[in-house]
Amino acid sequence: MSAPFALNLSRSSGFATGPVPNVYRQVACCEDDAAEIDAESRGRSRVQQLNPHVHCSVIGTCLSTAELRKIVAKHGHIDAARASDVEIHHEGVSIASQTAGGKALSKALDKRHEAVIRSFEKAKDADALEALWQQALQGGAIAGAYWALMSHRHVTAELRQRAFGDVHMLSHLVGAANRADIRRLATLEQECADWREQSERLQARIAELLQENQQLRLDVEGLKMESSVARVRPAEPPGDVESLQRELSVERQFSALQMQRCDTAEQQQAASAASEERLRAELEGARRHIDMLGRELHGAEAHLQALAAPEHDTSESLRLAIQGRRVLYVGGRPSSTPAIRKLVTDSGGEFVHHDGGLEDRKGLLASALAGAHLVAFPVDCVDHDSAGNLKRLCTRHEVPFLPLRTASVTCFAAALLAHAEEQEPARPTFRMCLRHG
Repeated sequence: MSAPFALNLSRSSGFATGPVPNVYRQVACCEDDAAEIDAESRGRSRVQQLNPHVHCSVIGTCLSTAELRKIVAKHGHIDAARASDVEIHHEGVSIASQTAGGKALSKALDKRHEAVIRSFEKAKDADALEALWQQALQGGAIAGAYWALMSHRHVTAELRQRAFGDVHMLSHLVGAANRADIRRLATLEQECADWREQSERLQARIAELLQENQQLRLDVEGLKMESSVARVRPAEPPGDVESLQRELSVERQFSALQMQRCDTAEQQQAASAASEERLRAELEGARRHIDMLGRELHGAEAHLQALAAPEHDTSESLRLAIQGRRVLYVGGRPSSTPAIRKLVTDSGGEFVHHDGGLEDRKGLLASALAGAHLVAFPVDCVDHDSAGNLKRLCTRHEVPFLPLRTASVTCFAAALLAHAEEQEPARPTFRMCLRHG
């Protein structure tokens, strides 16, 4: 588990027992939620009764985007028909703490995972719940089990925290799968070409079989006519008629065999067409992912080429984008932050770092933003609260900000190059959640 998410669990998840955490003292609605949980301790919890910091994982894991879009259209404050998936997710997290929105989300979650909830209701203590959760993890049925566990009346703070961590770690598998996607691309392209070639051969063979079948029908009709003529000729030896009948029987069997082969070929063609469509969809998704990785690789190659040139320390594009500017970097990982700092300073810029609340207080974000010309933060290493606060501060002070896909140096360099190519600095165009970003 990365450091920022570990901070969320230990300091602000609300799972630990004892005194109320500081985050509850700052938000009055969370105190009301805690009171409702105590009042309804004998039943299952609703979404608005859970700690706000688990709303993101519950909504993102247990509800589909289509279902969430319907709820946001009724209870949210954005145009759900035109909003992107990430905007729908942000608005869903925002309305989860509201009474009407929380009830609608709880109803949708209960309806979607009704069967899993019934199986979890059989658990009478925390040990039984943990056994069911481990069984769901091993079987891959995470969505329904996660909601059934989080809302169960016998769940403990430690078990909730452990389940939250398990779901969070599953998100890291997506990053590990990226490398496998690149390796699979060449295989998918070759398979697609093979399926296309096989489909063309099947179509040609079907055409040949149809032509042979037509010819066989004509031959059978001719044999029938010859057999009729033979019957009205009493002078012909009876042996010729019997021979024609045997040949006609053989031709009929052969015709039936050809018809069966034709049907089989048509079924194979339909299966090939369906497989080809599936491969095309996978290939298109892999190409989009490779385009994104290519943009990051382009930024890394430009920086490496500039490092190899003796008369340059960094690439000219990065130098023009950073030189003489103060760059505020929020969050990140200890392994990549020093390299990003060196990239900025070598390009003539000033690097200011805030860890997003791990050791630096979140209240220092406003002072760190003073005098900054550009703000960047990796979305996979900053919690919702810090990201939302940072976006509001940047919008208020009219400072451009760059949400980065990952905390890698290549992603940072690619984002700076894209920002330098734009005519005007990017501005957020959708309403942010005031609490969760």
